[in-house]
Amino acid sequence: MHGESPYLIMFGPDICGPGTKKVHVIFSYKGKNHLINKEIRCKDDVFTHFYTLIVNPDNTYEVLIDNEKVESGNLEDDWDFLPPKKIKDPEAKKPSQDEWDERATIPDPDDKKPENWDQPETIPDPEATRPDDWDDEMDGEFEPPMIPNPDYKGEWSPKQIDNPNYKGIWKHPEIDNPEYTADNNLYLREEVCVVGLDLWQVKSGTIFDNFLITDDAEYAKQQAATVKATQEGEKKVKDQQDEEERKKAEAEAKANEPAAKDDEDLDDEDDEIAGEATPAEEHDEL
Repeated sequence: MHGESPYLIMFGPDICGPGTKKVHVIFSYKGKNHLINKEIRCKDDVFTHFYTLIVNPDNTYEVLIDNEKVESGNLEDDWDFLPPKKIKDPEAKKPSQDEWDERATIPDPDDKKPENWDQPETIPDPEATRPDDWDDEMDGEFEPPMIPNPDYKGEWSPKQIDNPNYKGIWKHPEIDNPEYTADNNLYLREEVCVVGLDLWQVKSGTIFDNFLITDDAEYAKQQAATVKATQEGEKKVKDQQDEEERKKAEAEAKANEPAAKDDEDLDDEDDEIAGEATPAEEHDEL
């Protein structure tokens, strides 16, 4: 087996950096791999977890983590195994606006722009005065600086009213897809004879164990229930390790306290010495 080996099902957690933390559910169908079109988040901690995929003969499925359902649905709906049942009618064309008006509102034809609406955006500063040292020959003709016009109202547009000819948003009519053929056996994998792991890790510590392939969902759930006892034991050990590390860190910090104080005293002495001028220094300053 190698990275390009064909497979029937790929199922399990994928954690890659801060962005990827999901459960893969990939089925091979007619020689092509199909990914689920839903996002299923996986567990992201240091404890053991039990991932379960149930595929039923009615083409439904469930994904469970530690016996808790996190996703379910229909194989045809959640994977792109088959072409869509419906497609847009290639013969249908969107009508013109005169035939099908999609505008919910229109400008009011009776609304008129006020006579005093049009004003410049900026005007000369009425409080600006010509400087005393202004020279027309050197500086040119004096022009006051421009300031925002308090009477400027922006570009005028008529108010909107309900469109009496509004027909809603036109929807492209659909027809049955001639390329679609139903398949009631999407669930069926006649033979599963090999279990492989697709691994890419940058640090050690991950353990894979207890793979189960069965046609008894209840038995699988019973086996998955044992993970809780495993998690309890792992949590107990982790708490002990965390406590030991905390005590070790406190002891190291306490051991370093006298040394830090001695260093501080030495620094104070150095400061005092640095603050006293030696005869050579006095000579240099003179």
